[in-house]
Amino acid sequence: MTLPRFYPIFDSSEWLLRALPLGVKLVQLRIKDQMPGYVRAEIRAAKGLCGEHGATLVVNDYWQMAIEEGCDFLHLGQEDLDTADIAAIKKAGIRLGISTHDEEELERALALAPDYIALGPVYPTILKKMKWHEQGLPRVTEWKKRIGDIPLVGIGGMSVERAPGVFAAGADVVSAVTDITLNDDPEARIRAWLEACG
Repeated sequence: MTLPRFYPIFDSSEWLLRALPLGVKLVQLRIKDQMPGYVRAEIRAAKGLCGEHGATLVVNDYWQMAIEEGCDFLHLGQEDLDTADIAAIKKAGIRLGISTHDEEELERALALAPDYIALGPVYPTILKKMKWHEQGLPRVTEWKKRIGDIPLVGIGGMSVERAPGVFAAGADVVSAVTDITLNDDPEARIRAWLEACG
């Protein structure tokens, strides 16, 4: 399966309103610490926007809502895997991306035959406190050799300037968060990303 090479992650449908008209074709909605009603409304809004723009929506974490709302792509972290009903997700025909940070997690992910594997943080990240240090580009190359045809997503500390090196190291897709959301001109940054990943 071929995925778009640029994969931004946003915490609200408001960001999708800004990003999708610029040509973003793969986007993750990652919402933390909100009430279920809010999350469901955001998933619905994001799904509708992605439908209008011919883009693929990946829902982070909320696998039950993803099934109920007819979403077709889900991203789960390792902690999420502990509680998610993988059989129900597969039965619903939902594609699955999984986060990995070390060998054990990679083995666990590969056993589930995911539609992509994410490796991070490739570079130091300010997004969240992590027990893992930066993975570095050699790990990207190693992971790609290990997973073969499964798309590899590089995440963590990503910028437009770093993207070419991450692709050269073996990543199929590069994911960005704060490089866009903290930028003075997010739209211009998204355009630069699309160009860098074209």
